[in-house]
Amino acid sequence: MAHSQQPPDRAPVQARLRPPAHRAARRVIAQWTVEYLIVTLITLVQAGVVAAVVEWFDWSILPSVVVRHIRWLPAGVAVAGLVIVAVVPTWRYRVHRWEVGSDVVYTRTGWFSRHWQLVPVSRIQTVDTEQSWIERPLGLATMHIRTASHAGSSKVAGLPVDTATLLAADLAHRAHDLRDDAT
Repeated sequence: MAHSQQPPDRAPVQARLRPPAHRAARRVIAQWTVEYLIVTLITLVQAGVVAAVVEWFDWSILPSVVVRHIRWLPAGVAVAGLVIVAVVPTWRYRVHRWEVGSDVVYTRTGWFSRHWQLVPVSRIQTVDTEQSWIERPLGLATMHIRTASHAGSSKVAGLPVDTATLLAADLAHRAHDLRDDAT
């Protein structure tokens, strides 16, 4: 009976993924800053409405300490939002990377827990590029790479428009050629 276990004197070998070769365009920091600022402002307005309603109606269903200090809710949201706006976009820029190889698209995302994704070109079904209203004035685009499996799909954000367009066309062409070879 053959076993595929390693001998006890050898430590198991762990594969290490190198970071993908390319970062997003530096302008993506501005995009993410605007996006987080918008979310912060919306959350701040909501916190202000909640604080006003709780104070106005003096809700007795809430603990009295909450009712007494509810006016600090918008200030807390503002401070947390400003910290997020100041820190997270640059942090994301340092982590998010991408690379297109001859047979695979490789991405890395994540702030606290990292997510590496390898999408074989032969599995690609569609490649799309899009520009949000924030990306357009910055000259950026997002490329979506879709496979038959949602879990196998990926996106690369913060690409210069020309790069995204060329990569999408190249990947779609190569995926089409590989599918034709497989049938």
